[in-house]
Amino acid sequence: MKSYHKELWFEVPSRRAFINITPEVERCLAESGIQEGLCLVNAMHITASVFINDDESGLHHDYEVWLEKLAPHAPTGQYRHNGYEDNADAHLKRQIMGREVVVAVTAGRLHLGPWEQIFYGEFDGRRKKRVLVKIIGE
Repeated sequence: MKSYHKELWFEVPSRRAFINITPEVERCLAESGIQEGLCLVNAMHITASVFINDDESGLHHDYEVWLEKLAPHAPTGQYRHNGYEDNADAHLKRQIMGREVVVAVTAGRLHLGPWEQIFYGEFDGRRKKRVLVKIIGE
């Protein structure tokens, strides 16, 4: 069995963003040479997420609105965590959207369903953060 890993770095200038990282993960898979196995994509920061869904701007807008209703940023005083930073909502948003995804690798390709894409979700941007891509298989 072979193993491959790479860290992807992101520095989002805004507080929140959804970035399609499928092409970067596909490049990692090509570099790995693995034809059959599993690909883990993991947000390595507690205020960021990795998830799979459709790359459609209306859906991304709906996520923004929905997440803000579930865990509003303001007023920041509503959260106990907000003593040192004002990002308690980002921790909650990450919990909702998830930490990581695992995708099957078949015939050297990500085995995604129709319309499925891999996204990096940023909920407290303006600093460098990383995503781990770990691929194992033959």
